[in-house]
Amino acid sequence: MLDKLGINQDFLILAILIILMVLLIFCMVMVMKFNQLNEKYREFMRGNSGKSLEERILQRFQELDKVKEGLADSNERIKALEEAKDTSFKKMSIQRYDAFNEMGGKLSYSLCLLNDENDGYIMTSMHNRDGCYTYVKEVIKGSTFVLLSDEEKAVLEEAIASKDTIQLI
Repeated sequence: MLDKLGINQDFLILAILIILMVLLIFCMVMVMKFNQLNEKYREFMRGNSGKSLEERILQRFQELDKVKEGLADSNERIKALEEAKDTSFKKMSIQRYDAFNEMGGKLSYSLCLLNDENDGYIMTSMHNRDGCYTYVKEVIKGSTFVLLSDEEKAVLEEAIASKDTIQLI
């Protein structure tokens, strides 16, 4: 009957064998994928009953609650930092120098710390053979009510001109 249709039996058998091989390979791939899925399912359902799964889910919810509490605490801290940033010292300048010519070594310094409104302090430490003397002068809106040395004037001007960075002069 196949001869009447013009189909060679050898080609038909070969085509059926090729299709069978493809189906066999497909079947093997499907079995491997099923085994992988089955392993994942067994890992997920680890335990004797649904009770263990329920315990794991509740444990995860408790962990999520702890994360939420930590997040709320972090948000409060960030808010406090944002409120404090306006009054914190952001503009800084320091100058080292030799206050007394006989000492050498530039052990004296003037340090200026200012906030955004140019309020803050100038701290000067003068070092000599007899000891070290420290002075603090208040700065309000970029000026002081006491006389400043040349070094203190320089660090004040540098700090006022700075943009949230430490200036070394």
